[in-house]
Amino acid sequence: MSRTCVFFHAHPDDEALLTGGTMARLSAEGHRVVLVVATSGGRGLSATTDDLATARSRELRASAAVLGCARVEFLGYQDSGLTGDTGFARADVTEAADRLAALLHEERADLLTGYDPAGGYGHPDHVQVHRVASLAAELASTPRLWEATVDRDRLLPVLRAARLVRRFDLGPFERSYSASADITHRVDVRRYAHLKRRSMAAHATQTTGGTTTRTLTALLRLPPPVFRYALGTEWYVERARRR
Repeated sequence: MSRTCVFFHAHPDDEALLTGGTMARLSAEGHRVVLVVATSGGRGLSATTDDLATARSRELRASAAVLGCARVEFLGYQDSGLTGDTGFARADVTEAADRLAALLHEERADLLTGYDPAGGYGHPDHVQVHRVASLAAELASTPRLWEATVDRDRLLPVLRAARLVRRFDLGPFERSYSASADITHRVDVRRYAHLKRRSMAAHATQTTGGTTTRTLTALLRLPPPVFRYALGTEWYVERARRR
């Protein structure tokens, strides 16, 4: 039986890193996959000289095409950046949830994905995704709400291996995401790792910028077999089941 699955993310590239394999698998299995993004990521780090929001929106659509998405929607909020002093992080939660719930009603969604309560690594827009998704699922009576996360106990060894390719700060990841014991769903996406990799590579603006090598860059430099092993599982915590 075909299902409609709505994936809600904060910025372009989040979909590729956290849920790209699941999206590709669901699409390949005949389900309708809808991608909703709160912001266009205009305050992200990048060395591009182009308008960043426009470039990242274009990259998102390219990524969505690789993953087999049937529909892509932007909620149109401003990227809050790491400070969270403006933009989506400061938006009215009820208003944003109403907008997302309207789309869930329209799509008759069977599943909505958001983020864990900490927003993964704590980005203000990611924390807001958690709040908005939780309320939208309630308003729309969406049967299932899965919070996209990462198995922290498995992530850290992978990142230590990635640091052999290029150095980056592990500190934030040691306090991020979810412990193994809290995860309810582990999705095997190894068969779709090549699509996940192409989806990640579509976000070229996010491979440059800042003073250290970006995580995306380090992951894309992994040899394909290592990439498939390291990123061949995606993790979720189920918070709601309504029917």
